[in-house]
Amino acid sequence: MRKALVVGINNYTTAPLKGCINDASAFATTIEKNGDGSPNFAVRLETNISTKSELKTMIKELFEGDSDIALLYFSGHGFVNEIGGYIVTPDHQRNDEGVSMDEILVLANKSKAKDKVIILDCCNSGAFGSPAITGSNSAQIIEGVVILTASRPDESAIEINGHGMFTNLLIDALQGGAADLRGHITPGSVYAYIDQALGAWDQRPVFKTNVTRFTSLRTINPQVSVEVLRKITEYFTTPEQEYKLDPTYEFDNKDIAVPEKVAILKNLQKLVSIGLVVPVGEEHMYYAAQNSKSCKLTALGYHYWRLVKESKI
Repeated sequence: MRKALVVGINNYTTAPLKGCINDASAFATTIEKNGDGSPNFAVRLETNISTKSELKTMIKELFEGDSDIALLYFSGHGFVNEIGGYIVTPDHQRNDEGVSMDEILVLANKSKAKDKVIILDCCNSGAFGSPAITGSNSAQIIEGVVILTASRPDESAIEINGHGMFTNLLIDALQGGAADLRGHITPGSVYAYIDQALGAWDQRPVFKTNVTRFTSLRTINPQVSVEVLRKITEYFTTPEQEYKLDPTYEFDNKDIAVPEKVAILKNLQKLVSIGLVVPVGEEHMYYAAQNSKSCKLTALGYHYWRLVKESKI
């Protein structure tokens, strides 16, 4: 079971926001299903929660039980002081700004869910899980917890055209920008995608984790099928081997083309398209076949060759 609490709050009395509900709704829609339409997360979307008590109750309910993944997404105001960080609710007041980030982490740390993922798009969100700020052991991240935030503890989270800049990139990553060759999207690949997209002078995302197993947030249809990917060890019996080509592999040579070899070349071309194979001595696989050259694995190709060889794909 995979469940997600997705929260967006615009309705702050003193400093209303515009894009948080849009962001929460878009995020919820994205993670609810995988790229092939299959179910992914059971999503609870909550907008404009009015009180700290309501939000804290929902967060406690999220982390109850023994689900495979419990995911919290929050878009709204964040606040930090000398005590720690908070996700802010509309009923905030001085010295009671909202739900403590440390309290959320305590709930996540104690949860029996196998993986706990916290994603915050709010100002000062990098304070989440920062002992240097709180000076408390409660900020320690235990195994199975992943934290991804929009900004450092002392930074704002920017809204552009009715959406948070961080969540825009987050959704792009989940829709395929951060997928590996098998179509899996992980918290680490999402962070890498967002980190590379933001410049040195922009807000900086923060990624903190203590995990020892592979966690996929969403899957999409891979560019190349797993069946074709697994043929990599059939075509290259060792990673150093070059695969010899000749004109009988090329469909255009209708008088001499061999259908079985044409099918192999098509698969090799698919592996070229995702960076696992390159022609040797020619720019394109077409000319490698026409001129009886060969192709070989790239460094990335060797990585996936090893995964296939070890039955990990």
